[in-house]
Amino acid sequence: MQDGRSVLETLLELIDKHRGAVLGVVAGILVALLFIGFGFWKTIGVAILIVIGYFIGKRFD
Repeated sequence: MQDGRSVLETLLELIDKHRGAVLGVVAGILVALLFIGFGFWKTIGVAILIVIGYFIGKRFD
């Protein structure tokens, strides 16, 4: 890189400064891959199971 920083340092800084945006992009990519791999209804089913698992886990916390 021009300022002497490595690509990894730059990525870590980006993640640190823009955590929500990075997480949103990663989530969007994962949902897109699920749609491509499993189709709409199976992806919705997986999403529902994830939400149920989240609420069950939160209840134990």
